[in-house]
Amino acid sequence: MEQIGYMKAQPNLDAVFSALADPTRRAILSRLAAGQASVNELAAPFDISQPAISRHLKVLEKAGLVERDVDEQRRPARLNADNMAAAVDWLAEFKAFWGKSFDQLDDLLVHLKQSQAKDASHE
Repeated sequence: MEQIGYMKAQPNLDAVFSALADPTRRAILSRLAAGQASVNELAAPFDISQPAISRHLKVLEKAGLVERDVDEQRRPARLNADNMAAAVDWLAEFKAFWGKSFDQLDDLLVHLKQSQAKDASHE
């Protein structure tokens, strides 16, 4: 049963947002935007173990944000931004709301400023 007025969710959107909620995973994605990297290379800037980095990579893989290859002994990871694009597209649906809200806030701030100026001139 489809509910009227509800947007159809992307199949992996919950996993994408869950993966992006962690700052370490976001940092890993930022690093991978520069090119593929091994677990050792990804772990270098963090004060956490390689197994912890591997667990973060598994979350990113399940969300479809990272792909892993087998390259001899290494398993380099690389960014797969397709699912991230789906999240951005979903958020973009709210852009009109954000614009309207900011316009209303601007109007309120102008009104408050004008009221304060009137009050100051009557003193």
